[in-house]
Amino acid sequence: MEENMWIIELESALLDDCNVNDIFSICQGKPLPEALRPDVWQVCLDVRHKSDQMSLFNEIYDLPFQSQLREDCKRYVERIGNDEEDKVSVVSDLESIMTFYCKNRNLQYEADNGWIELLLPLFALKLNRSDTFNLFESIRDTYIPKGCKPKGNVFHVFRLLLLYHDPELCTVLDTKKITPDLYSLTWFQSLFASCSSLSVIIAMWDLYFQNADPFMVFFLALIILINGREQIMALKTSSKEEIIKFLINMPCALEVDDVPDFCSLAQYYALKTPTSFKTDYLKALYGKQNDSPRSQEESNKVSQALCLPVSVYELVENSATEFPVQDAVRFFLVDCRPAEQYNAGHLSTAFHLDCNLMLQEPVAFATAVQGLLTAQKQAIEVNSNAGGEHLCFMGSGRVEEDQYTHMVVASFLQKNTHYVSLLTGGYTSIHDYFGDHMADCLEDHSVSKCLVCQQHNVKTKAVPLKLPATTPSSTDLFSKFSAAMKSKSAEVKGRLLDIIVNPSSNGANATAAANNGAGAPSLAAQERHVSAKDRNGKRYRNVAPVFSIDDENEDAYDAGEKDAPLAAGETKEIVNLNQYFKTADIINAFKCQDVHMNGYMYDSHLIITPTQLVVLRELGGGQAQIMVRRPLASIVKITAKKRHRNLITFKYGFPDGDGLLITDMDRFLIPNATEATALVSKHIVQVLDNAK
Repeated sequence: MEENMWIIELESALLDDCNVNDIFSICQGKPLPEALRPDVWQVCLDVRHKSDQMSLFNEIYDLPFQSQLREDCKRYVERIGNDEEDKVSVVSDLESIMTFYCKNRNLQYEADNGWIELLLPLFALKLNRSDTFNLFESIRDTYIPKGCKPKGNVFHVFRLLLLYHDPELCTVLDTKKITPDLYSLTWFQSLFASCSSLSVIIAMWDLYFQNADPFMVFFLALIILINGREQIMALKTSSKEEIIKFLINMPCALEVDDVPDFCSLAQYYALKTPTSFKTDYLKALYGKQNDSPRSQEESNKVSQALCLPVSVYELVENSATEFPVQDAVRFFLVDCRPAEQYNAGHLSTAFHLDCNLMLQEPVAFATAVQGLLTAQKQAIEVNSNAGGEHLCFMGSGRVEEDQYTHMVVASFLQKNTHYVSLLTGGYTSIHDYFGDHMADCLEDHSVSKCLVCQQHNVKTKAVPLKLPATTPSSTDLFSKFSAAMKSKSAEVKGRLLDIIVNPSSNGANATAAANNGAGAPSLAAQERHVSAKDRNGKRYRNVAPVFSIDDENEDAYDAGEKDAPLAAGETKEIVNLNQYFKTADIINAFKCQDVHMNGYMYDSHLIITPTQLVVLRELGGGQAQIMVRRPLASIVKITAKKRHRNLITFKYGFPDGDGLLITDMDRFLIPNATEATALVSKHIVQVLDNAK
């Protein structure tokens, strides 16, 4: 009798005006009695007292896609296996609800968009048409992420979650170019109704609606992948299509008895994920959709994120928590700013890992990383406030500097390090967070040396001319300070150092003037860039060859071209390194790292031949893949950062009027860059001389 007391308590609560929290505290994840399920779901989805919307339906079925919708309704109902009379009734209600939903919301039905699969399980509750419609509408609004479409932000976010918890599995799928939308689109569109039995869906949704967490679908999808990890890894040599087919059907193996453990594991992984995952992405995934520039900017941030973001609020509060919940997220903060910035102010819990060491002193950087891992382990063992499994990396908050922080983060991700995140806004966000209290909260803070404070001083010196005569309060000053810090700084520009001397530079302008028959412009040629789809890698005919040295435009750097999907019929070119190095026309080969825009670096070889630059990426076992062949004649600029002389950018293109049209770029970290670039420079000049 005592075992069923909760059912009596639930019945009593349903007679009163209970809410989802009451339901959860009573049921505690137990399977719902069939007779009470309709009322419980209506309470959890907040539609119990909703009006009869279907009464507004005029019963006119005249949508442009009506015949497609009707055929799909019949096709799905055929799979249920009910008797003919039931099928006719279900098809009729199904088409009515779908038609009214499209008309009421001004939406267009598309085949396989998950709507019918999401609606069908609700017919098992045997509710009237209006109540069924209200449940369906609420589930769509509350639990189906916005933008559930191929390459949508939903799947960028899911990939970041997988990368956080299982970077190796994520890398395997990335290598196969299997993006999450290719296998999990139907999971998210229908809350797994498209690939699980009705009994499993009912049991899963019982728990889902009680938890009232829209992000639960992300963690359920994550558990499906992690539970099938061994099978997925065993398929590494299979074709892309075979792996996708296997992944799509993975939820089909779920049985009713598996559901409680399945959902419990999802909640466990949710607990081990930074709460910023939900707070930062809630609006983008479950807020109102619009096409405003701000919304598009937020969307771009999601798709371009290197790893999971962590907000400054979560980081600071996490560091201040004395007794965290067992298994909850605990951060180990890694401050990647240069030493002089770290020494001008930092959090006391931060471990300093100078990102400049990665390029300037790789051996010292490797030693520092080992020190970091040791310090992290010791901090965890003594239960220090500074210790946690979850690595949170912090840059300065200035876009150009933080590209080196991203390279550090990428190096950890490439080593399949679990629980890697990046502080949103970097040190600037921490500085803003503490405001007037920064002197008490930051260690060794120096107003005269702190770059954020200096930037604030520059901003405020220009303000008095526009301010009223009265002195603003300290609160007003702080508001202006925060606003200034949150805006992107246009003042921080990296100084570039040309590392190659053009052999003909002394007379370059005179020669150009003579060749053109007119005075050459004294200013450097203007660059413009073409999109990846317009690049063809070929020089225009009858255009004079150009090779010049100029400053690097960081914002235009795009290193994604070499990893573009292969064209139909095209195959990867794999070579044996030893045999390839014996090729007669190789002038020299330089071991390097190919640096991509997202910070990832790949062990590679830069091969110089009399007419080409060839990039080989190491695959292991003495093999390498030829990533790209670049004609030396197409190189128009070679640049390097002043602080990182070994980080070299090659720019390719051709003259375009008085300027240059840049068609592509490559960036490499070359230990002996001076020798490599001097050799390339020499042979470029030879190629151009021969072309005259």
